[in-house]
Amino acid sequence: MEHVIEVRELAKSFGNKVALKSISFDVKKGETIGFLGPSGSGKTTTIKILTAQLHPTAGEASVFGEPLEKLKDPSYMRRIGILTDNSGLYERLTIFDNLALYCDLYGISKKSIDEVLEVVNLQHDKNTPVQKLSKGMKQRVTLARAIVHKPDLLFLDEPTSALDPVNTKHIHEGLKQLNREGTTIFLTTHDMHEAEEMCDRVAFLHNGEIKLFDTPQKLRTRYGSSSVTVTLKGDQVVTVPKDEQGAEEIYRYMKDGQLAAIHSNEPTLGDIFVQLTGRNL
Repeated sequence: MEHVIEVRELAKSFGNKVALKSISFDVKKGETIGFLGPSGSGKTTTIKILTAQLHPTAGEASVFGEPLEKLKDPSYMRRIGILTDNSGLYERLTIFDNLALYCDLYGISKKSIDEVLEVVNLQHDKNTPVQKLSKGMKQRVTLARAIVHKPDLLFLDEPTSALDPVNTKHIHEGLKQLNREGTTIFLTTHDMHEAEEMCDRVAFLHNGEIKLFDTPQKLRTRYGSSSVTVTLKGDQVVTVPKDEQGAEEIYRYMKDGQLAAIHSNEPTLGDIFVQLTGRNL
């Protein structure tokens, strides 16, 4: 499968401060990749390098098979969407007029505006000036701006950090649909639930280094417990091993009509991150 992003031994320092330490990874076409880590771990720096906003100190990277310098060419810029913060919105213009400017920039029909406003749940606010919006609404406008042209590659830096659960779920569904239509998504987040919900593979980034990079399920299985929790009728909870002895014990509970529920003791991505780094997300 074609690699949309290829990164080899990429490093970035700001003076004496090291932000990235020789990271390497690939992103396949059509994947949703998550970079999971706390603030200051290097997530935003990675996105800014891969979108040609920062120059790396060492290493190399390519996007669409081309060196990063090529991304400044308009033909490549049209293939990319970026959400990093709320900057770049025209406060006195309405939501619709802000997005209309980008439609003109990309040479696309303004019919796309209503479609993306549905994705970010702002279809009823399109005539509201940006200066009257809450922080979360502005974040949704910025996301709409990043996807209005249906990019081939979408970079999202903490896309739902200021949003309530209802709008977060709405946007997740819209992004999944965009991904199904062919957009590759590179997502940074410190929200483990968002990473599990959205990503095909996740990277644990800590102090500028990739500690793990795999599918959420494989990571949970690798760091999972060797036991199963069994809830019996009367709310009694017992733990049995994942082996033949445990299977026989669970069978006895079932045969005796005592079994109420079985839970595998898989850790969350947040649990694994703490286990690996000693830090909370």
